[in-house]
Amino acid sequence: MNIVLLSGGSGKRLWPLSNDIRSKQFIKIFKKEDGSFESMVQRVYHQIKKVDADANVTIATSKTQVSAIHNQLGDDVGVSIEPCRRDTFPAIALATAYLVDVKGISPEESVVVCPVDPYVEDDYFEALKALSDQADKGEANLVLMGIEPTYPSEKYGYIVPNTKDNVSEVSAFKEKPSVEIAKDYISQGALWNGGVFAYKLGYVLNRAHELIDFTDYNDLYNKYETLTKISFDYAVVEKEDKIQVMRFNGQWKDIGTWNTLTEAMEDNIVGKGVLNETCKGVHIVNEMDVPVLAMGLTDVVISASPEGILVSDKEQSSYIKPFVDNFVQQIMFAEKSWGNFKVIDVETGSMTIKVTLNAGHSMNYHSHNHRDEVWVVISGTGKTIIDGAEQSVSSGDVITMKAGCKHTVIADSELKLIEVQIGDAISVQDKIKYDL
Repeated sequence: MNIVLLSGGSGKRLWPLSNDIRSKQFIKIFKKEDGSFESMVQRVYHQIKKVDADANVTIATSKTQVSAIHNQLGDDVGVSIEPCRRDTFPAIALATAYLVDVKGISPEESVVVCPVDPYVEDDYFEALKALSDQADKGEANLVLMGIEPTYPSEKYGYIVPNTKDNVSEVSAFKEKPSVEIAKDYISQGALWNGGVFAYKLGYVLNRAHELIDFTDYNDLYNKYETLTKISFDYAVVEKEDKIQVMRFNGQWKDIGTWNTLTEAMEDNIVGKGVLNETCKGVHIVNEMDVPVLAMGLTDVVISASPEGILVSDKEQSSYIKPFVDNFVQQIMFAEKSWGNFKVIDVETGSMTIKVTLNAGHSMNYHSHNHRDEVWVVISGTGKTIIDGAEQSVSSGDVITMKAGCKHTVIADSELKLIEVQIGDAISVQDKIKYDL
């Protein structure tokens, strides 16, 4: 089975855990059997592999998410990188070309496209296999998953099937309605449109060539910034007559707000937190190394991270985005392909960061023009390369680098260090990369 997971933007509705480079799907909030926590993207990826160990998984995403994807899923997962945002049709066309031209998959094979962040169980992925098998038959150019509605939602578009069969031709598509209109749609047998569909690779590739002048994946990637923004629904779905819908009646939740996220949490507390006996329906998600105490609260979410602190009625938490959009703030936490960093302190002329490198990984070999740096190793072992000179390092070692000095650090075991940046113009743009 070939699957393309669409990985979206920053997801500010889950502030303060999400930010401009850490999207909601990378927040580790779902408890595993061993007591550790995993993110939405990890959960979905592991569920896919459980149902189909040989599944070919590709994530269509922006440059800013690539490091987090490799950090959480490793290097085996395929990544189709959008140079910039151009809506869903260019993104899906690029991912389709990636599968054919880069991965070498036959245009006659089918692929399933779905969001990266639904909260579902294994039966959903069994349904994705069935969706792919249905596309293989060639009875329709597009096969959509129609989700049996559990309430009259205003958040989703609706698919109206011709029949009540498990697989049916599509009669009509309906835009996101009001609650009253949604009730009417449901009474007519309409299904939620969750943005899940399957097609043969050659079909979308041909459609892409009709709308875009390009030769292959590399050509499409290089001219991506010039493409017109257009949705897949408008470019393909609305213009296609041969469409089927397959019903799915299992659990399916779109987790996009604190309210819906806490409904899917197994425990009421993630991180350090205490609820007294008078709390009801309260959830704490705490990434800080300090305790959070809640007393006498009802239906409240409390979230703390280096980015900030949220205390909100759960229903009201759906409306935080306009407030967060007004915050202008230094990124305080990010995952990288080699590990992660957390900003500890920011002052005029200095910044202090805790850096964690995963075993066997290293930073880029780089230099800075406008700042000095000091590394203090607090745990683990590895080596540094400073202007070509190699040195083993371990807990307690201090490494000093002046502006202009080329440097990197390589972790043998998990390596943690404190990085102090000193200068009058500290900026993420002040970085020059070199081949090592």
